[in-house]
Amino acid sequence: MKKNIKKHSESVHHSESKNKYFDVDPPVFWISALLILFFILITLLVGEPMEQVFAGIQDNISENAGWFFVLAVNLFLVFSLAIAFGKFGDIRLGGRNAEPEFSKTAWFAMLFSAGMGIGILFWSVGEPVLHFATPPTGTGGTVLSAQKSMQYTFLHWGFHAWGIYALVGLSLAFFTFNKKLPLTISSVFHPLLGEKIHGGLGKTINILAVVATLFGLATSLGLGVQQVSAGLSHLAGLPDTVTVQVILITLITLAATGSVVAGLSAGVKRLSQMNIVIGAIFLFFMLIVGPTIFIMGSFVQNLGAYLQNFFELSFWTETYHQSDWQKSWTVFYWAWWISWSPFVGMFIARISRGRTIKEFILGVLIVPSLITFLWLSSFGGSALFLELNGIADLSTAVQSNVATSLFVLLEQFPLGIFTSIVGIFLVTSFFVTSSDSGSLVIDSLTAGGKLDAPVPQRIFWAMTEGAVAAVLLIGGGLGALQTAAIITGLPFALILMIMSYSLVLGLREEKGKITRYEMEKEKRSYRDTIKNIVARREQSRGS
Repeated sequence: MKKNIKKHSESVHHSESKNKYFDVDPPVFWISALLILFFILITLLVGEPMEQVFAGIQDNISENAGWFFVLAVNLFLVFSLAIAFGKFGDIRLGGRNAEPEFSKTAWFAMLFSAGMGIGILFWSVGEPVLHFATPPTGTGGTVLSAQKSMQYTFLHWGFHAWGIYALVGLSLAFFTFNKKLPLTISSVFHPLLGEKIHGGLGKTINILAVVATLFGLATSLGLGVQQVSAGLSHLAGLPDTVTVQVILITLITLAATGSVVAGLSAGVKRLSQMNIVIGAIFLFFMLIVGPTIFIMGSFVQNLGAYLQNFFELSFWTETYHQSDWQKSWTVFYWAWWISWSPFVGMFIARISRGRTIKEFILGVLIVPSLITFLWLSSFGGSALFLELNGIADLSTAVQSNVATSLFVLLEQFPLGIFTSIVGIFLVTSFFVTSSDSGSLVIDSLTAGGKLDAPVPQRIFWAMTEGAVAAVLLIGGGLGALQTAAIITGLPFALILMIMSYSLVLGLREEKGKITRYEMEKEKRSYRDTIKNIVARREQSRGS
């Protein structure tokens, strides 16, 4: 069996593509493509009534499985921390002598770009303002609702989201680099399924991963293009319509193909680093021209309040105060992060060879979360400052069109037009990064784990992502995007639970090998020491 695994792994990792244009795992590729095509056709044929269909599906899943999402996401975070600080933390991804391929700066840049990107630009102003105006409990528009709004926003964008990514990324990196299995979701289940991961059950898992990833990506791309469209409408008076949004998706998707063709190091890495540089300048600008003291003070207070109320916030299921708030926010976010996790997990797995498990988990959890918290405090906090002091009415604008929230905020400060243009460019750049890195991930899943599949294949998936995002916007806008994430997130949450158990089994086996190796090394060292002592004694006797 081990020989078969090794042979299969070598063929996946080292063999060149036999086909110049497409080199796929046929069942995974074709079934995934047909399912997605079926969804696109149904949505286009049914037309406007699909908006009600999407709304009904979202309501049913959120109401009946909301508690499950809340419990599952908490378990994933606890599990990740337990692995980091437990006996497996010193295991190195790729083996004892593996070295990191990317510097920590480049690594963190790609982590953040892949994990949050478009979403953080879309919601960093809109979400705190909406929670401030219409909180789940209490009266809106008060100091207390402003404080609570940041706690809810931190909950949705903080450690829980990155805990999901850490679990999936670690599982994929470990089984790919340490066990020499293909870079596919099914490989993670090898301790449970054995060689069946290459059969029908394994391919079913990979198909579900492809569909979940594609809808998670489409959700982010749809949000991004809504914001670009809203920004162009706000600045240049262009019509903010679904037609314009579809045209923008088409243009930006075409632009993303250049980075797709360039590959991981040349394309995605450079774009990610550029995004981080521009994003850092953007953040620094807001810290300087915005209410600096308020921003930094709120960052500290928001972080403390989030940590102090962490367990209450994390396990709140709205059981005793039922409304539509949680299913529209927390449940949507947890489902979105779960459906987004195969993409982010596989992407960070590919860039994390050479890291120890503890370094990997803490790096994935802490650094991106803290940067996100500072960003939210800067942009969301500035918006709340303007509201609380009666300087500007952002609530009305945000409730009218949440996609305009960032641009309405920026025009309250110096160089508003210029910074809005930079904001549009940054959203577009994150769109391209998400599209091309997502294409690489889906391509690997549908190619049986191959890391360098043919370029036309990558372009196909980039185009498909754009098509699904466009269809979701046509079929119901933001509600359709949310429903797509929730539908695919539910079954994949169950897969992640099984994945956790399988990972533990694999880590136990690896730890056993390391322990035996170290024991043998100590024995050899002891024998060599005895030999040296005996040799010195014999030499002294001879002299």
